[in-house]
Amino acid sequence: MPQTLGLIGSGMIGSSVARLAAAAGLEVVLSNSRGPETLAGLVADLGGRARAATPAEAARAADLVVAAIPLNAYEQLPADALAGKTVLDTANYYPERDGHLAELDAGELTSSALVQRHLTGSQVIKAFNNITPHQLFSLARPAGAPDRSALPVAGDDAEAKAEATRLLDVLGYDAVDIGILAASWRSEPNTPVYVQPYLGETPAMNVEAFLRWTLRTPGVVVPAARVRKLVETAVRRPAGEARLPSDD
Repeated sequence: MPQTLGLIGSGMIGSSVARLAAAAGLEVVLSNSRGPETLAGLVADLGGRARAATPAEAARAADLVVAAIPLNAYEQLPADALAGKTVLDTANYYPERDGHLAELDAGELTSSALVQRHLTGSQVIKAFNNITPHQLFSLARPAGAPDRSALPVAGDDAEAKAEATRLLDVLGYDAVDIGILAASWRSEPNTPVYVQPYLGETPAMNVEAFLRWTLRTPGVVVPAARVRKLVETAVRRPAGEARLPSDD
């Protein structure tokens, strides 16, 4: 099990992962694109197990790395510093935010396969991409809890996938292996396991109102068996049609 978790990107998902990791007793090295000094508040909240660094420093210091950045910033990931590391990729492809990427629109690559092509010396695992930030934190439960939820993971390397599974377990989730990176579309936007199951019935609203609403919603337990069933029923749709959650 990793003793030090590196975070590249400390926004909503990254912060939730960091809070779970610190609570689980891991050392946490935070980073973002704006500089370590902008993370002083989050470091203080997390306590003595957390510190801030640059993305390259966080990559080098960590046993395992979570890249919690928008897909349109994937080329900023420090490939050299991440060589030899397992990298958990949380990104989803939203053309309205990321711009249209022809290979993704055509279904030639998944977004995580695109990240893997950039990180040639790393093993990329798709994880944490199908749940909203507050629910990621609020639904975490100890191993063996009857109300424990599961999250899908995908990747090409079995050992790296096992590392990711152990991390999810420590953070409070079961993991459901959905296959290789080419199959990671099964947990992406426009699929049955994406976001909605962890929220239940969701009123129509814009993105900003939706994010505020999720902060007042404890979330819905989604066990491993349910995740497997939802993943199995997924039908691939053009990635270029993906929209940000509740962007109505």
